[in-house]
Amino acid sequence: MSVMKDFKEFAMRGNVLDMAVGVVIGAAFGKIIASLVTDILMPPIGLLIGGVDFSNLFINLSGTPAATLAEAAEAGLPVIAYGLFINAVINFLIQAWAIFWVIRFANRLMPPPPAPAPAPVRKCPFCCSEIDENATRCPHCTSQL
Repeated sequence: MSVMKDFKEFAMRGNVLDMAVGVVIGAAFGKIIASLVTDILMPPIGLLIGGVDFSNLFINLSGTPAATLAEAAEAGLPVIAYGLFINAVINFLIQAWAIFWVIRFANRLMPPPPAPAPAPVRKCPFCCSEIDENATRCPHCTSQL
């Protein structure tokens, strides 16, 4: 029974719950960005560079011809699907850019860290003037410290 109690304490910690929520939201955010890349951004980019569909770019490693990546996958042909890799790289860059802006915005909402406490002021015991921490003689009254 002790293992179950320990597990319950572990699972109910604030950090674990926060991390779980972050993973779930991150996965949903990833799907949104993936759709943004494949469904909205890549078609115009492909059109601008001559009607290329990145998701269908591949190198066929077999002698059997295949017109599309789907045909090659259906036939079980070995391929290098570099178009899907291009989509994944663009997807990653957009996600990184979006996360950068979210964190930047969140940092602006956070209060600034407190300023460090000022160093204690050392005073000459004879003339009460402020002196440097490392001084051995007061510059004002020339007393030996």
